[in-house]
Amino acid sequence: MLTLFDTDCQLLYNRCMKYFLPCFIAAIIPLCASASYNPMFGDNHKNSVSVHLGQGTGPGSLFKLVNPGQWDFMPQTMIMAQYSQPMTLFRLPARQNFNVVQNFGYNSSRGLSFLGVGISWDVVPFSWCGFYIGGGLGPYMRDSHDRYVSSRLVFGEKLFIGKNISDKWRAEFFTLHFSNGDFTEINRGFNFTGMAVNYSF
Repeated sequence: MLTLFDTDCQLLYNRCMKYFLPCFIAAIIPLCASASYNPMFGDNHKNSVSVHLGQGTGPGSLFKLVNPGQWDFMPQTMIMAQYSQPMTLFRLPARQNFNVVQNFGYNSSRGLSFLGVGISWDVVPFSWCGFYIGGGLGPYMRDSHDRYVSSRLVFGEKLFIGKNISDKWRAEFFTLHFSNGDFTEINRGFNFTGMAVNYSF
């Protein structure tokens, strides 16, 4: 049984995650990176194509992106093709993307398959020795709605850690969340984690 102390601690944790953490991240971002070199593209490359392959980690909130302890692997597999161009965002290296995503739901997730297209923006606040850490956000339109999210419009939020393999090739580990921001009553969300391979040219 939860005590009053446990409940207060949980409330404090929730408030910190909701308010303090985003403000802290926003404050340190300008200190961590420079847009003079974009680690997601390499030297003088203006385009890239990526293939993302991810496994479903169950429905749930946005915080599943940063809390692997909540991952519950589900019978859903996601593949996403992405075309990107370099840009800057508040002087940080970034990229703008066009995405085509297909989620395959099977077994207990039958009926949760969807095809979606969207645009997104990724920014890298930290890079060092060929590694980089970033996050992204963008709207997507799906071809269906389902028992997880009862709308065709969803928003994708992504966190990723990348490594430059060569001037043209990169590999990224990512976590990805789709939901509609509680625009509808049913908004359980989709979560995925997986790997991406990126070729720049």
